[in-house]
Amino acid sequence: MLIREATPGDWPRIWPFWRRIVAAGETYAWDPGTSEEEARVLWMNPAKRVYVVEDDSGTVVASAYLTPNYGGPAARIANAGFMVDPDQGGRGHGRALAEHLLTEARAAGYRGMVFNAVVETNPAVKLWTSLGFTILGTVPDAFEHPRHGLVGLHIMYRAL
Repeated sequence: MLIREATPGDWPRIWPFWRRIVAAGETYAWDPGTSEEEARVLWMNPAKRVYVVEDDSGTVVASAYLTPNYGGPAARIANAGFMVDPDQGGRGHGRALAEHLLTEARAAGYRGMVFNAVVETNPAVKLWTSLGFTILGTVPDAFEHPRHGLVGLHIMYRAL
């Protein structure tokens, strides 16, 4: 697999799985009806460093962004968003991308990384904890999950 910085031309290859993941309403606190243009602005925003994972055939199978979570004196705490094509799960793309972004964040001078709203039923919670993230707290009943009803949103952190 190849992990590289995304180009604007990658968006049409990210959008199909982005739309599918957000429309499912199970892991992101974004409107499931987000339009393609709104999604492109959210994900490919110039303030973010965006990455893609290509499999051996050159297919984009995952994407992530890295950005400051706060501004000013707290700008050295990173935030990131990750998406793996649901048809490509379980193949190590998410873990490899996460490890890559942690390295990139450290190299960019970030001191830590925070996730503000990790749905507690998201299978990625296991990945994040295995990579050293801790749950700082959980906002109870903050997310309306289509299958589980009201579930909490974790705030997760890891020092870099």
